[in-house]
Amino acid sequence: MSNRMWGGRFASGPAEIMEEINASIGFDKRLAPQDIRGSLAHVAMLGAAGILPADDVAAIEAGLKSVRDEIEAGRFVFKRELEDIHMSVESRLTEIVGPAAGRLHTARSRNDQVATDMKLWVRDTLDSLDQQAADLQRALAETALKHAGTVMPGFTHLQSAQPVTFGHHCLAYVEMLARDRGRFRDARARLNECPLGAAALAGTSFPIDRHATAAALGFDRPTANSLDSVADRDFALESLAAASICAVHLSRFAEELVVWTSAQFNFVKLSDGYTTGSSIMPQKRNPDAAELVRAKSGRIIGALTGLLVVMKGLPLAYSKDMQEDKEGTFDALQALSLCLAAMTGMVKDLEPNAAVLSQAAGSGYATATDLADWLVRELGLPFRQAHHVTGRLVGAASAKGVGLEALSLAEMQEAEPRITDAVYAVLGVANSVASRTSYGGTAPDNVRTQAQGWIERLG
Repeated sequence: MSNRMWGGRFASGPAEIMEEINASIGFDKRLAPQDIRGSLAHVAMLGAAGILPADDVAAIEAGLKSVRDEIEAGRFVFKRELEDIHMSVESRLTEIVGPAAGRLHTARSRNDQVATDMKLWVRDTLDSLDQQAADLQRALAETALKHAGTVMPGFTHLQSAQPVTFGHHCLAYVEMLARDRGRFRDARARLNECPLGAAALAGTSFPIDRHATAAALGFDRPTANSLDSVADRDFALESLAAASICAVHLSRFAEELVVWTSAQFNFVKLSDGYTTGSSIMPQKRNPDAAELVRAKSGRIIGALTGLLVVMKGLPLAYSKDMQEDKEGTFDALQALSLCLAAMTGMVKDLEPNAAVLSQAAGSGYATATDLADWLVRELGLPFRQAHHVTGRLVGAASAKGVGLEALSLAEMQEAEPRITDAVYAVLGVANSVASRTSYGGTAPDNVRTQAQGWIERLG
């Protein structure tokens, strides 16, 4: 039998496989709160515009609230034959209030309805992700303040480069997350136009008030072109792009935690709460939470790529292909939410191994740049010449298997006769980080100022 909600044109029902491929209720039921919000705003506008009589408006509003209560209580029965959340809500509304329910769909289409529902869901989710990212920033800033003077190696090419502080390293991710939050807010601002009232693709002949509907749903304004209103999924793409960049940031930090917690590095420790054991090796403590954050970035990036591919060949306006926007978007943004929560927990949980970090900070001739800078600053050597002298001294220390600070003054003067014993003051890692006082540098006082500033801003 045909679908009684839309099947007047059809003499028989869909083939079984058609029902299987066409139905979206298994995943778009997540949009129920947004769908009912949109319907309540729509029917209120229809009443205010004199398109529906007051009695029908009151009955529909009461019925929608009853449906909402049933869904929230878990009593609502979702039926595959009704295809999607829109038909499911309308069908139950008809059972509750009778024929008046059929007036709800006046001056709208499932095309503008689903675009509105999705925008509302994405907007709500971006707000939640922004708050979660702020929570992670706060945890990182508090860790940075606590460890503003904890020296560790800074790396380039994963090779020891220059000493930094653990707090400075944490603040790098605070800055990344600030940009992520900016992208979330930008995406939210651009999506905040209401498609409802664009109908199927051409608008409607009814005297609707789209500005009133937009305002009721918290949008800044209605969308300006009815074709674009129902064809646009930029808001999902942009949100997934922002989520993907954020996921990459989290994945980079997760990779560091995987490396740092290994026995070979032993830079930090995670508690039992964020590690797991092995079924065969009793000594193991695996950083599974970090590994899963790293892995889930692939799912998030994949959702963006998938939706880009879906949208790239679609002519205006709506095509059923666009039903594929939901599962990937739902999954990706939920995965990012989980990753943010897990990373916040790990940051609060981790304990840096200060002694190991300090020892590692001095390895690999990490203060060589400090020596070169001293030669420039104190002896007036051009930097390229200072670089050459320092390279010779690193070679001499390496040949002896000692650090730069272990070379005698006479050995240093073989490379540059004007070197004095004052040079030893710059060769310790603590002196090195303390000297990096330029804005944004790793000096502990800088780190404390930056960390405290972030804590105050984040509240």
